[in-house]
Amino acid sequence: MDERGLLDYAESIRPWLSALRRRLHAIPEPGDAEHKTQAEICSVLDSLGIPYERRRTSVVGYIEGGAPGPLVGLRADMDALPVQEPEDRPYRSTHPGMMHACGHDAHMTCALGAARYFSERAAGLAGSVRLLFQPAEETDGGAAKMIADGYLENPRVDYVVGCHVMPYLPPGHVEIKKGALNGSSDKLEIRVFGKSGHAAYPETAIDAIMIASKVVDGIHSLVSRTVSPLSEAVITIGTIEGGTRNNIIADEVRMTGTIRTTDPAVRAELASSLRSVVQGISAAFGGSGEVNIVPGYAALINHDSVVELVAREAEALFGTHAVHWKEKPSLGVEDFSFFLMERPGAFYHLGCGLPGGSGALHSREFDIDEACLQAGVALHAAVILGLMEKKP
Repeated sequence: MDERGLLDYAESIRPWLSALRRRLHAIPEPGDAEHKTQAEICSVLDSLGIPYERRRTSVVGYIEGGAPGPLVGLRADMDALPVQEPEDRPYRSTHPGMMHACGHDAHMTCALGAARYFSERAAGLAGSVRLLFQPAEETDGGAAKMIADGYLENPRVDYVVGCHVMPYLPPGHVEIKKGALNGSSDKLEIRVFGKSGHAAYPETAIDAIMIASKVVDGIHSLVSRTVSPLSEAVITIGTIEGGTRNNIIADEVRMTGTIRTTDPAVRAELASSLRSVVQGISAAFGGSGEVNIVPGYAALINHDSVVELVAREAEALFGTHAVHWKEKPSLGVEDFSFFLMERPGAFYHLGCGLPGGSGALHSREFDIDEACLQAGVALHAAVILGLMEKKP
């Protein structure tokens, strides 16, 4: 593979990439409402001669190679966040209260840049590329919907890859990790029931607030006493609400929270143990408890052989000094996890930090050094070509 050629190609389309990213940046939209974004992506694919189909707000393009070989899926998320962008940026959002504060405009641009590269060389490819422009990563998980829509089939996708920009790394630097990269997250809905009564006569009532306080204490003991200290897990109670007046013993308390872990077995065990704690403690004080666990995103678990390929290609492109092995996973979530549950692949982090600082992801101060766009195009292309050569 000609790594120098990939870097030179990405540099040659730098103005095109910057203009595209700024067009996408100006039209941020919430999950499942990415209508202008979808139209812009389709316009670019039309200009490149790449066939595509749309369902809801997703876009799926297909670049067929000239010879048989692996079909590689390249995913880019499309949605933005309800954040008000500062007014001093010439390419700022034109949608008040919405901003690409998580870099999805860069993700789409890198994928479209790679699409341009492959569309110009399709006849010489021993394999094909499926472009997966995915809605609703920030909300209810557009990845699962795309899988349900059959976009990993007909023909069957063999591998799937994707990336996320990271402001704590400069452009041309890549962060990777084997195994678990991101955690799962499930929503907790807990109700504790007691019996209402006068505050002056507690013996006639069952105090749901008192029971709830014991339940919270018990829940917070679960991770420290039922999960190995070598595993990643955290339970958070984020809201609690109960009672009607200061002199009335409450008969109901409602709580919400999350369970996060990187291990599917720990995820299942914590759910079971939490139900036992809520029901058992509530019953011990004469009340009752109910638990509803709403499944969220699964843990993102990379496939080691594909991660090794990403490392090789990143080192060849940018040098060994630019490849960083992430030591611990994040308990933040990423719905690329659903693609990796279906196909082998890898998710990697792409440096985008500005010299003076880019601000944190999901903040109004976030911005990127657009040099990351060329790096992303080159790395996507190298990884996909490597997968077509069946290096893993």
